[in-house]
This record gives sequence, structure tokens and C-alpha cells, in this order.
Amino acid sequence: MESVWDYPRPPRVERVPERVTIVHAGRTIVDSDSCLRVLETSHPPVFYVPRDDIAEGVLEPGDGRSYCEFKGVAGYWDLVVGGTRVPRVGWSYEQPVPAYAEITGFVAFYPSRVDECRVGGERVLPQEGDFYGGWITSDVVGPFKGGPGTRGW
Repeated sequence: MESVWDYPRPPRVERVPERVTIVHAGRTIVDSDSCLRVLETSHPPVFYVPRDDIAEGVLEPGDGRSYCEFKGVAGYWDLVVGGTRVPRVGWSYEQPVPAYAEITGFVAFYPSRVDECRVGGERVLPQEGDFYGGWITSDVVGPFKGGPGTRGW
């Protein structure tokens, strides 16, 4: 078991040894064994997928930007599958600060905005809240930031 309270601050980037899949509207949009995860105190891991492992033509630039004190400026992506658009399904850091250069060219997906995310075959539960994109698996324990009353943690 991993407690999110043992994760570091500033966050750590590490390779994911398991296969990661994402399915939406009946289509596999990610099938990768080359993902990264970012671990940060109080958050379930955020999984980042190499852009080359995302189905061709399903992502389009989305609206908005946000700023992370550690990684820099993030841009958002919309998912277009089966005639539907899912706004801001994920985000990426196209020019992260040097300490996080490893995530350049990777896209993080909100598991709450797609039909299914899996890590090593296990279905992921999404982190609560509309801002955070953590992936909860059976080997990660909280309490997790993101739910009601946790914004100020």
C-alpha cells in the first residue's frame, strides 16, 4: 500500500511499469506501457501518457490554461470520439520548468471525464473534485485532497 501522505512535495515523476488503458465511447484511446506518474503529497497519482500512445486524431487543443507552482503552465485538450466532444479531458505541459522536462510530450487525463481508465488491468476510481486528476487504485490510500472541505489542505 502507498499512502498519499508519504508522497513528496515537490512532486516526483516516475515510470509506470504496468500497462495503462483508456476507453471512451467504445474506443480504446490509450494503450501504453510507457506512461509516467506524478506523485504529490495528499493526491492520488496523476498518470501521464506519451502523445505517441494516444489514438490518432482524438485530441484537439482545448480552452484555457492553468499554472502549477512546480511544473509551470498547463494547456488543456478536448477529446473527440464517436461524434462527441469531451471538453478539457486532459492537460499537458508543453514547456514545463526544467525539473519536470520528462513530462514534455505527455498528456494527463482526468479519469472522471472518460468511460474507463485501467492500470495493470485494474479499473481506476477518479479523485473527487473538479480540479484534480488523480487515479485511485487499490494500492493507494488517502485521505485524498479534492473532496468537499479539502480545498485548503
